[in-house]
Amino acid sequence: MAVTSESTTVWTGDLKSGSGEVTLDSSHSAQFPVTWAARSQGSREVTTPEELLGAAHSACFSMAFSNALSGFGTTPERIEVTAHVSFAPAEGITGSHLVVQATVPGLSQEDFARLADEAKSSCPVSRALVGIPITIEATLA
Repeated sequence: MAVTSESTTVWTGDLKSGSGEVTLDSSHSAQFPVTWAARSQGSREVTTPEELLGAAHSACFSMAFSNALSGFGTTPERIEVTAHVSFAPAEGITGSHLVVQATVPGLSQEDFARLADEAKSSCPVSRALVGIPITIEATLA
């Protein structure tokens, strides 16, 4: 059975001086302001589509990696994933770099790297982002 998740953005004004607000409708868990200035210049106070995409990518990869590790017979104690999603105003989204740190007792570095790469490829968000480079930096603690 497919699950559909919903978010809504209401934007007012033009691109450069306008602003919007993104609401996570399905979960009712958050509302986020968005602006072009934050997206094109960076901001510590206003989110961007790339930050939201990074949240989706890091969460999805964490689930895919946990599943791959469990399928291999090793249960992770902890997985921490940060997705660095890059945006260039003239080009758009230019890549997603996953930084992974995990504690998985009894797993070799070789198996860890292989399973992390497989999870990167099998994660549904990674598959949706097929048009951009996705890189990974995985560290076994």
